[in-house]
Amino acid sequence: MTTPSYASFRPLLWLVSLAIFMQMLDSTIVNTALPAMARSLGESPLQMQSVVFSYALAVATFIPASGWIADRFGTRRTFLAAIILFTLGSLACALAQTLHQLVAARVLQGVGGAMLLPVGRLAVMRSVSREQFLRAMSFIAIPALIGPLIGPTLGGWLVEVASWHWVFLINLPIGVIGYIAAVKVMPDHYAEHRTRFDMAGYLMLAFGMVVLSLALDGISGMATPHALVMLMTVAGLAALVGYWLHAANSTAPLFSLALFHVPSYRIGILGNLFSRIGSSAMPLLIPLLLQVGMGMSPMNAGLLMIPVAAAGMLAKRYAVRLVERFGYRRVLMVNTVLVGLAMASFIFMVPGQPLWVRVVQLAVFGAVNSLQFTVMNTVTLRDLDRDFASSGNSLLSMVMMLATGFGAAAAGSLLAAFEHLDTLHGATAALHATFVCVGAITLTSTVIFWQLPDTRPSPRDVEEVAE
Repeated sequence: MTTPSYASFRPLLWLVSLAIFMQMLDSTIVNTALPAMARSLGESPLQMQSVVFSYALAVATFIPASGWIADRFGTRRTFLAAIILFTLGSLACALAQTLHQLVAARVLQGVGGAMLLPVGRLAVMRSVSREQFLRAMSFIAIPALIGPLIGPTLGGWLVEVASWHWVFLINLPIGVIGYIAAVKVMPDHYAEHRTRFDMAGYLMLAFGMVVLSLALDGISGMATPHALVMLMTVAGLAALVGYWLHAANSTAPLFSLALFHVPSYRIGILGNLFSRIGSSAMPLLIPLLLQVGMGMSPMNAGLLMIPVAAAGMLAKRYAVRLVERFGYRRVLMVNTVLVGLAMASFIFMVPGQPLWVRVVQLAVFGAVNSLQFTVMNTVTLRDLDRDFASSGNSLLSMVMMLATGFGAAAAGSLLAAFEHLDTLHGATAALHATFVCVGAITLTSTVIFWQLPDTRPSPRDVEEVAE
């Protein structure tokens, strides 16, 4: 039996690339438009984190179910449903008249987004031969880099020439094109062996994530009773402990506890969670500092995000060399400190600062932050065998999005806590204090990476994982 040529899979790769581009563009284009949304909806620009938080939490909640849904109903129907939900969610976002309506629409978007990338990647895995898989995955990883590069600038431009609604309306033609293409080229794969979905485990895990996230976000709401925040925190922790006990006794848990028997995975997944909380706050905080604190236009603020993405793309190329020379432990410990200091350094970004200083500062942050993501992901996945590769990757994806939600909620809570500083010390005081805090949060993950063995892998064992 002859192996199908790589060219025969190219339409599928373009389709999955388009879906990834739409999702990554949406994830980055929104941040630059948040101040304009706040003005339009009559909200404080420093308390718009729920727009980011709600999307990330919805994605994190539905990622664990996406693989089972695709196995049960087929990759084609699941992928088509994901495009429909994401596109309808985008339209609902553009039509929203209040912040609560916008948050609800973002949740609908997140449900579709939770299935786009995993199901698209699953279709590629089941269609492309092992010999061609690495080349195919490298191809579909490109949009994940291009989206963050153009998203903030495009968002700022759309706000200036039209309105913030267009950062969501731009998804409509992409969604229509994607749907038509998916009908023609998306293969309809099903699982070879039907497995029972761990519904009890999923409900406990999802409830724990949602309630803990709402508790963290509730700290930023002055009207949220402290007793309710405490109740949600305890309930969320109890649900996660309940899942842990359930998974220990279940024959087919959603995520097996055996994953945590692999030291590099255990350390990597926990390091990812705590390190990304600070990093995930930055895409929300930097545009706020540039626009609200310094009075820059949305377009100019978006342009200043290009050095972050460009330096990040460049830094990924050096990740393998650094790990080969110094090992995972040293690279992550040193780089985590650099990321935390780079975040805290934004306290020195003030009006009247030379442009080249801002560009250098943003580029340095982008480089060390991207290096952190790449090395963290690699060390997390590199020692998993084939039996755990799929579930381990799904859990990592879920943790990444959960940390994104935690980061946005933490940013909002910190800004609310420091809001009184603006009255005393000026418009940027609360933002500057928040940057110092998220930098400190990131620094705490150094003690997690300290647990990694101090070994240097051979070059053939080093893998570069696309972020």
